[in-house]
Amino acid sequence: MTSRRAFLAGTALCLSGTAAMAQMKIADLRGSIDSAELGLLPNAGSDQTAQFQNAVNRAVERGRALFLPAGTYPVANLRLPSGTLIVGVPGRTRLVYEGGGGQLIRAEGVNNIGLNGVTFDGANRSIGDFTEGLLHFIGVRDLVLENCEIAGSAKSGLVLDRCSGRVTECRISGAAETALWSNEATGLSITGNTVTDCANGGIWIYRWREGEDGTIVSGNRIERIGARFGGTGQYGNGINVFRADGVIVSNNRVADCAFSAIRSNAGSNVQIIGNSCLRSGETAIYSEFGFQGAVISNNLVDGGTIGISIANFVDDGRLAVCNGNLIRNIKDEGPYPPEVAGFGIGIAAEADTSLTGNVIEGAPKFGLMLGWGPYMRNIVASQNVVRDCGNGIAVSVVDGTGSAVISNNVVQGSKRGAINGFRWLEKATDELNGQSGYPNLTVTGNQVSA
Repeated sequence: MTSRRAFLAGTALCLSGTAAMAQMKIADLRGSIDSAELGLLPNAGSDQTAQFQNAVNRAVERGRALFLPAGTYPVANLRLPSGTLIVGVPGRTRLVYEGGGGQLIRAEGVNNIGLNGVTFDGANRSIGDFTEGLLHFIGVRDLVLENCEIAGSAKSGLVLDRCSGRVTECRISGAAETALWSNEATGLSITGNTVTDCANGGIWIYRWREGEDGTIVSGNRIERIGARFGGTGQYGNGINVFRADGVIVSNNRVADCAFSAIRSNAGSNVQIIGNSCLRSGETAIYSEFGFQGAVISNNLVDGGTIGISIANFVDDGRLAVCNGNLIRNIKDEGPYPPEVAGFGIGIAAEADTSLTGNVIEGAPKFGLMLGWGPYMRNIVASQNVVRDCGNGIAVSVVDGTGSAVISNNVVQGSKRGAINGFRWLEKATDELNGQSGYPNLTVTGNQVSA
């Protein structure tokens, strides 16, 4: 009789299938072709592009993986056909870009590409105007990059246009623009990667036109992202979602970004959950401009000019749940002259939003900012802890605002007022705890202490 353990082990092997080839240790690559058998030798010194392309093509024709022994392979402008599976020795198999205004690797309109254990070194050499990345995949179905390294790109490191598949446990560093740039994904997971020291962006999830995307960005470590092209937030973000709906951003550690740790611009139904956002140069977490639906929960924000901003009701940005976040060490000086409400805010929200169970400490301007001028509708701020802030809770009382409920919060140590009405940045009321005097405001059950 087959034991339960044996049955489960057999089932796991069956489920792994062909996709597991990209995960196998080198010792288990039975049936692969050693590249030396096809005339491709490591550390040859001269350009190996022709030999490399021939080896890839022959391996695909035979339906086998191509194994690259440790060493350096100087190449450029490689094209990967359907069924390519290349496996190297992690950290020791290096494809070094020869330059010349081209790119290192391209694949277009193909299926089932797997790259495992290979380092792709751009050597900071010039990349052609026809592409945005050192590695560029276009319309590739079932792309797998695992345990690879991409370094030294003179543009973006990895560009994926209309691709499905996964990028996992890779390391991307030193890109002169963005580490990983996805456009109009068709079923993509980006998990467990390390992204460091890139000049303009970490991970970009973009669409040319707004629509369903569904990319999962989870468990990545992103550090030291610059804003080489300047601006006020277009660049310098650890994770940037643009026009892409249904994206999940979860359990990432994002630190030391010039602007935001996580920025979603016109991304509806985005989920930003369980991330650590450390020492952001501007707003740590943003949901802005024309989004319909955002869940921002259980994130830790330590450092930034605004902890969380749920903004731009003027552009139809609305409908959010913001709960269980911890925000501290917010500062009031940013990377450009302050605009609109300025810096130094724990959480700001404008329309159709529930703010519950958040803890905010040390925001120098406002702990919670509810609405901006006439842009406020259907805000609930309940059961939050707001401590040692300039003003604890600021709510807009400009004519034409919608309703807000401020209830059962704990506000302690506010320096300039606990719960006050504002007209833009001008304080317009005394303390509102209890009877507010505004029919659209309910302020009740809050605990205020010095």
